[in-house]
Amino acid sequence: MEANSKGYYDITPEILRLTKFCEDQAIPSNAFKEYQVFRGLRDLNGNGVRAGLTNICDVTAKRVVNGVEEPMDGKLYYQGIDVEDIVAGFLRENRFGFEEIVYLLLFGALPSASELKNFTELLRGYGSLPPKFTRDIIMKAPSKDMMNTLARSVLMLYYYDPNPDDISIPNVLRQCLQLIAQFPLLAVYGYRAFSHYEKGRSLVIHQPDPALSMAENFLHILRPSQQYTPLEAHILDLAMVLHADHGGGNNSAFTTRVVSSSGSDTYSTIAAALGSLKGPKHGGANAEVMGMMADLQTTLKDPTDETQVADYIERLVDKKAYDRAGLVYGIGHAIYSLSDPRARVFESFVKQLSAEKKREREYETYALVARLAPQIIAEKHQMYKGVSANIDFYSGFVYDMLGLPRELFTPVFAISRIAGWSAHRIEEIVSGGRIIRPAYKSVSPRNAYVALSER
Repeated sequence: MEANSKGYYDITPEILRLTKFCEDQAIPSNAFKEYQVFRGLRDLNGNGVRAGLTNICDVTAKRVVNGVEEPMDGKLYYQGIDVEDIVAGFLRENRFGFEEIVYLLLFGALPSASELKNFTELLRGYGSLPPKFTRDIIMKAPSKDMMNTLARSVLMLYYYDPNPDDISIPNVLRQCLQLIAQFPLLAVYGYRAFSHYEKGRSLVIHQPDPALSMAENFLHILRPSQQYTPLEAHILDLAMVLHADHGGGNNSAFTTRVVSSSGSDTYSTIAAALGSLKGPKHGGANAEVMGMMADLQTTLKDPTDETQVADYIERLVDKKAYDRAGLVYGIGHAIYSLSDPRARVFESFVKQLSAEKKREREYETYALVARLAPQIIAEKHQMYKGVSANIDFYSGFVYDMLGLPRELFTPVFAISRIAGWSAHRIEEIVSGGRIIRPAYKSVSPRNAYVALSER
């Protein structure tokens, strides 16, 4: 049977029959407690199990007062510097900040004015793709999933690199800088191919402008008009800064370190990280928020009425609304309880952008859900920590106001997070040397082999 013949991709009765055997292999929940194994590398209090050391990024949400641990407003640090201070610094000077953050994460210190200028020029010099790559790789077999398109493009760049397997630090740094600069092109051109071949829209391919920041260039190459407002560019830059990294324990950064520890090449490592980020529990969460909020706004007569919104949230938690999963998407985080620092920074700019876009009423609804949901969740569930709005709660709304297609929401996350992935890859190589190989305990009984004729 050929792969494209009828029935090749069907879920057949035999597949369903065999699926039962897979499901029977599930490890019982009580076994994890019995053997003191922390699922998801998190203990019973939700704290991450320490698996490594890093200088790159830290997140905190607790402090010790008189020997007792208590929750606090969350903090995010890049190379030990409070990200809220960094943001305040470049905004005060009316600058874009993402390039500065890339430098900080990779090299451990804030650049001087001349260092930042030279580094920005270096990145811009890498902001192109190999000859005919767009035609031969991106335009062929376009996918509706831009994360898969990104991963495929990254893997194909391996074949254009004359030294793809060299993991010396100069070569890995060169590869990482090139990928950081190329990611916006890979994402936007991949989307353009999809929208042209699958949706019948005009094919528009713009070249990047070396005089623009990475955030400006993204809007420049994405929009047919190439036009954008200063606020649009600055809020996208801010989103990229806030998504650049989030501690060594986030799923995609850990994936980066695991694959790097095996001695694999940069392209395979970054493709693996993309696969991790694609998951709805990681980078795809903002799309879930958008779906939930769209359902809320179409379901309620007045989505700014506190009583109606509270009732909707209660029905969400009770698994009676939206997807009936019992989740209020964008509310809560594995680490933060009182507040997510990224959401704190982002919120005021979301309000500004909603005013520019004449969407203040929608912003009111978002603000209402952010205020009411933590109270309702706390009343409905016995919790070891509080919950609050995280950055995913606002980022989808921002991307929508910027006119980004839904297919590019998670790729924008990847365009930002590759800065952190690159830093973690390099740190793992220079500090590591041992392959990451955690222990798993087998709970299977010892069984005797039975000859085929006797089964």
